[in-house]
Amino acid sequence: MIRQRTLKNVIRGRGVGLHTGETVSLRLLPAPVDTGVVFSRIDLEPAVDIPALSEHVSDTTLATTIAKGDCRISTIEHLMSALYGLGIDNVFVELSGPEMPLMDGCAGTFVFLLQSAGIEEQNAPKRFIRIKKPVTVKGPEGERWFDQSATLAPHDGFRLNHTIIYDNPVIKEQHASIDFSTTSYIKEISRARTFGLMQEFDSLREQNLAVGASLDNVVAVDEFQVLNDGGLRHENEFVRHKILDAIGDLYLLGHPIVGEFTGHKSGHAAHHALREELLQHTDAWEMVTFESADEPAPHLYAEIPAVEN
Repeated sequence: MIRQRTLKNVIRGRGVGLHTGETVSLRLLPAPVDTGVVFSRIDLEPAVDIPALSEHVSDTTLATTIAKGDCRISTIEHLMSALYGLGIDNVFVELSGPEMPLMDGCAGTFVFLLQSAGIEEQNAPKRFIRIKKPVTVKGPEGERWFDQSATLAPHDGFRLNHTIIYDNPVIKEQHASIDFSTTSYIKEISRARTFGLMQEFDSLREQNLAVGASLDNVVAVDEFQVLNDGGLRHENEFVRHKILDAIGDLYLLGHPIVGEFTGHKSGHAAHHALREELLQHTDAWEMVTFESADEPAPHLYAEIPAVEN
């Protein structure tokens, strides 16, 4: 049986939010079976809990933000990606502010925290969303994601394909395909950092965005080169980070996927539209478990970390 997972111990972290620039404390805690991922703003009185589900997404401008009433928590996609990559179903995420800390701009620090806390199997089957029919969304004319598209299609495992195209001589066009049966999430995806174009920086600051951005947490690109010391971690780090984001965004369906994702220039807005489109078409998916030891389960993770019972 493929079982649900949570953390073995509590773990803490601290960092700066990408867009708010605020220093935020983070605490990750074990959670019971069928809890899912629940974020909590403990700086508020009383604390506000927000489940990490598509229905709570309130904004997709350069990050995925969830909200309940006036309470917001933004930039959750990197932690969500790490949770997906390590197969963690149930966790409480406590925050002292309105935005997840960016750490070094990827999911690697969150992977380290989760592995340091320890991963524990629980006595309940993990539930998956198996895609039965293709579902596609395309950005409508006039929307800021009008030239983007995203698709979920049937596949016996979990595979992601992504293409990005930038009017920038450093980034240009990049494509990557990642199959969890052959690719290590930790080594090949989790360390890919978020990136930004220097010519857009002043405009973002005027909109109170990217206030916490620096060369410590963002890959900065001008018209000639990558400005960070040490350059890139992967030759195609830009598109790998887009895949990292897509994994985190897809996890707001509440369960991991048995299927294939394909994105063309897609970002958080397209991913949100894809989730909503899938949930509306109940004939396009089904909930499944793999409970029998004799039942062959598809490759759903590149690696399963050792668990402690």
